[in-house]
Amino acid sequence: MKEEHAQKIAEQWLTHAAETAGQKDLKGHMGMISKRVRVEGVPGFDNIDYDIWYKQCRHQFENAMIKSIAYKGFNLVSSKDTQIVFTVFEMVVGADGTLNEQIVEMSLDKEDDDQWRLVLERVLIENDAMRNHEISK
Repeated sequence: MKEEHAQKIAEQWLTHAAETAGQKDLKGHMGMISKRVRVEGVPGFDNIDYDIWYKQCRHQFENAMIKSIAYKGFNLVSSKDTQIVFTVFEMVVGADGTLNEQIVEMSLDKEDDDQWRLVLERVLIENDAMRNHEISK
């Protein structure tokens, strides 16, 4: 797969992920996550799987805890016909005014139904890359 095509697919996935979270669309958001998903590097958790992610999103969406999610600094790591790996800077603004910023590595797989879904997310903690603080008012 050409790098430009892989980047376009990944960026569309990121846009849709941010939109579904912003709209509190649990079904749409979780439809982008593989049942095989694994999240690593989140402080306080050994590993987050699909069920934990679902419960967390349901809680956050039902209680309107997320104001917005945005991504910048896309960097393609590798791409194949059925897998795209990239890093990106993620910013999650909470309804309570907190801002969580972190660099994450994501791996999308093209699954049997031809949908691209997240199968692995690793929070990369390097040189204070992960910060959680109040937004300046």
